Amino acid sequence: MDAKAQDSKENTSNIRLHADQDQYLTFILGAETYGIDILRVQEIRGWEQPTNLPNMPSYVKGVINMRGAVVPIVDMRERFNIGEIKYDESTVVIITHVNHHAEGADHSVQKTIGLVVDGVSDVHDVNLEELQGAPAFGEGNRVSEEYVRGLATLEKIMVIILNIDLLANQGIFHEVQAFKPNGAKH
Repeated sequence: MDAKAQDSKENTSNIRLHADQDQYLTFILGAETYGIDILRVQEIRGWEQPTNLPNMPSYVKGVINMRGAVVPIVDMRERFNIGEIKYDESTVVIITHVNHHAEGADHSVQKTIGLVVDGVSDVHDVNLEELQGAPAFGEGNRVSEEYVRGLATLEKIMVIILNIDLLANQGIFHEVQAFKPNGAKH
């Protein structure tokens, strides 16, 4: 094989090698590191007090106006029942896009939500073929394994890779829709 053919083969091999990798933004909640697909992240903002909405689950902190769009703000620490909730200078809101599958609809629409986290870490390449499955923790688990895409070891740190669409659709949107305080009917 000549040198040009060898170079071409190596380049093709490198493309294939990286085709199974995606970039993930890692963030901190309590003592754990989580990751979401960087392509879902619109921006990262400092914490600001949102406008409260009545009759919402406690982890929905309210909404903010972001350039004319109303964006719901979800406290991930409270959503996952992780320790004491505090808001300080390191608290940030990750503005993300999720694909929302409305009940009875034949297609999904993109929605924007803000995720309150303790802080952001870094962006990492994750080989999706090397993700380890999420272990079943039983009834008292912090994060339902259905919302965990897998576990990745990055630079000796275990990162919980979240499935943001499932978390939003089966978790947040479903629970907000079903939330009926004091027996209210919809």
